[in-house]
Amino acid sequence: MNNIKNMVKKSGTSFFWSMRLLPNAKRNAMYTIYAFFRHIDDIVDGNAPLEEKQELLSAWREELDNIYDKKLPTTDIGRRIYKNCMRFKLPKEEFIELLDCISMDIPKPVQAPTMQEFERYCSGVAGVPGNLTLRVLGVKDQELIKELSKTLGTALQITNILRDVKEDAYAQRLYIPEECLQKAGISSRDPMTVLVDKNLAIAREDLARQAAAYYDRAFELLKKIDKKNARPVKAIAYIYKRYFDIMSNRGWEIVSPKPHIGKMSKLCLALKAFMGK
Repeated sequence: MNNIKNMVKKSGTSFFWSMRLLPNAKRNAMYTIYAFFRHIDDIVDGNAPLEEKQELLSAWREELDNIYDKKLPTTDIGRRIYKNCMRFKLPKEEFIELLDCISMDIPKPVQAPTMQEFERYCSGVAGVPGNLTLRVLGVKDQELIKELSKTLGTALQITNILRDVKEDAYAQRLYIPEECLQKAGISSRDPMTVLVDKNLAIAREDLARQAAAYYDRAFELLKKIDKKNARPVKAIAYIYKRYFDIMSNRGWEIVSPKPHIGKMSKLCLALKAFMGK
């Protein structure tokens, strides 16, 4: 388990700081889930040939079948999922949805998705982790799990997209929705061309308004959760909202450098959440 913990810690993810104060069983489950998500993301973003990527993703569907059919998993992460996560009765379809949505970036990177495609992508790559997190933490209300994971997950993913717009463009990715680009009067859908378009700030600000509304709704929904269960989720929300606020305050025309939050600041935000503030 130390290897997975170290991987999460070294990644610099906000996830580590929000989960480190959980009881051992829940913390191990959350680190394992993150390791799975990171592994799948690395497959899609890696330099392997397309056919190899598709084979690896197909193999993971078989591995999930093994886990849920109570057969011996063949990978280390699969065994960790079986050992650390299955006690929390996590739905198999959530893992499958994650695979499907991350796979939207192959065979070619996502570029200016429609709003419908964008919402599904966010629900998969960020909503699924939220869904599973709430279940591990002990939330039972299915409708609340569904709405909170979608609203907060979308807010967090939009924050990532706004923060990483330059990095994504160099990787030939453009996650800003078609509708936002149209409103901003941006005709090109080439990521590098959009990156230097004078109206990019308008498109980013339009997307930011949607994120702000999702954050507001998510914080309202968090009030409906038991305070103890809400703490780790609030910690993640506080950290990402800080990134969002830094970008908003400096202006959406600025795409570089990316906003930075130091380890101590992240820890303070996590402690703020755990202290119930």
